[in-house]
Amino acid sequence: MPFRPEPPIPHDQPARTAIVYCNLGTPDEPTAPALRRYLAEFLSDPRVVEIPKLVWWPILHGIILRTRPAKSAAKYASVWMPEGSPLKVWTEKQATLLRGYLGERGHQVTVRYAMRYGNPSIASVLDELKAEGVTRMLVLPAYPQYSGTTTASVIDAVMQWAAPLRHVPELRFVNRYHDDPGYIQALAKRVRAHWMANGQSDHLVMSFHGIPERTVRLGDPYQRECETTARLLAEQLGLSQDRYTLTFQSRFGKAKWLEPYTEPTLVVLARKGLKSVDVVCPGFTSDCLETLEEINMEAREAFLHAGGQAFRYIACVNDSPEWIRALADLAERHLQGWPTKREGLSGQP
Repeated sequence: MPFRPEPPIPHDQPARTAIVYCNLGTPDEPTAPALRRYLAEFLSDPRVVEIPKLVWWPILHGIILRTRPAKSAAKYASVWMPEGSPLKVWTEKQATLLRGYLGERGHQVTVRYAMRYGNPSIASVLDELKAEGVTRMLVLPAYPQYSGTTTASVIDAVMQWAAPLRHVPELRFVNRYHDDPGYIQALAKRVRAHWMANGQSDHLVMSFHGIPERTVRLGDPYQRECETTARLLAEQLGLSQDRYTLTFQSRFGKAKWLEPYTEPTLVVLARKGLKSVDVVCPGFTSDCLETLEEINMEAREAFLHAGGQAFRYIACVNDSPEWIRALADLAERHLQGWPTKREGLSGQP
């Protein structure tokens, strides 16, 4: 492998620290060509689709990328914000607020956001930071629960970027925070605020993104961590086991994924006579296509069509102060040992 030539770093250049806040990604615009580019990158990742390339490539390029982009573009268009994709809008806001909170606590840290698929790419953001003289990087995924399909894929992208470098920056990774007290409290505050404004429904459904069941059988800890998050959130809310249900959404393909599936579960609840339901998505830190369209539109319609009377979607933590404070706490713990504090500044926001 050829290694890149790099200019020498001056001996008197101070060490600089950055946080790279990584989310899954989004198309640049809600159009079929943009979705084709995005899906081609996303579904080509062997962490996402564990099927041999010789089998998967003809399916991906011969069928999926010919039929799916137009359908997906219409769904994205239904939730697109004036500023752009909801996922990108919220992720950028979170990164900006995180920088502000850490700055108020006296940390001199650069914070940038990056997307595993789409723009800004992880490699492009890391290139910019290295060019700016950053020598220490904390990679903080926006995924509370660890999975090889998400968190490990971010790590892969960072290590692929680092592979041809001669001078690799110090790297740290946050793998999980599914049971972090601040994260759980931010979720609970979101739910309670919703209940205060709208009343409490008969049942709370906690919907997490699904992964293939086979992935868990092979050792992925994602399901266990989702169950832990759901249990801790229920405890914070004072809910007994019969007052909430954990489900999994966003199934792709014909293979068996983690069950119970969200939409069929909502249909069963409605047919059993449940009149009202609240739905929260604790695995998503930003509202996106999967929460705004799949849950708040498709799942809502399915529940009401099956006889339910009231479907209430609870927004993700997005830019809530409790979540940004928890994110700053998490970052601070993982920054320990790196000299990021400015003298004389140690206040809390």
